[in-house]
Amino acid sequence: MSKYLVVMSLLIFTSCIPIRIAPSIRDYTISKGKKFKRQLPRRQMYIFEDPKQANEFYNYIIIKYSLNDVDVWLDVPFTIDDKEFLFSFYEVEIPTKTVNLVPLAIDGVLHSAEIDPVMDTLYETRKGNWYIGIEVYDANDKDCLMEDFEYRKDIIEYLSLLKNEYLATHNYNEVLFKR
Repeated sequence: MSKYLVVMSLLIFTSCIPIRIAPSIRDYTISKGKKFKRQLPRRQMYIFEDPKQANEFYNYIIIKYSLNDVDVWLDVPFTIDDKEFLFSFYEVEIPTKTVNLVPLAIDGVLHSAEIDPVMDTLYETRKGNWYIGIEVYDANDKDCLMEDFEYRKDIIEYLSLLKNEYLATHNYNEVLFKR
């Protein structure tokens, strides 16, 4: 019994306990923005993981749509079957957070010996996961990713092509030659 207790104690003190685990998205997901991250709008959003550096999607959109740094985050126009739609995008981070028990235990022992904590910065670790959320709407401000929207399937297909082109392109000026 005492060997079992020692092994369990070692496992507990040498491990990290996850507090929050960031979602893993293989391709993309359609979800309400607020449900995915509180700071996002309530609309349905096309969400995918962004493995690139910060603002890379922003730079890609500037070049692809020739926006000249004007309204890049908001109201980017695109056309499907001669019908114009607009999209806005958001770059969001959801970190995976864990609590490290070893530094916490060491500082607890030091505290009981009336010594100031030395590992207080090591209690919690974070690993950031970045996502791009895209909302699509029409001129009447209707949410175009709702399940009952007529062009929903075409819009999702367009956004998937946009995502794949973004992830596959390293020099965004190449996008200009693909038109």
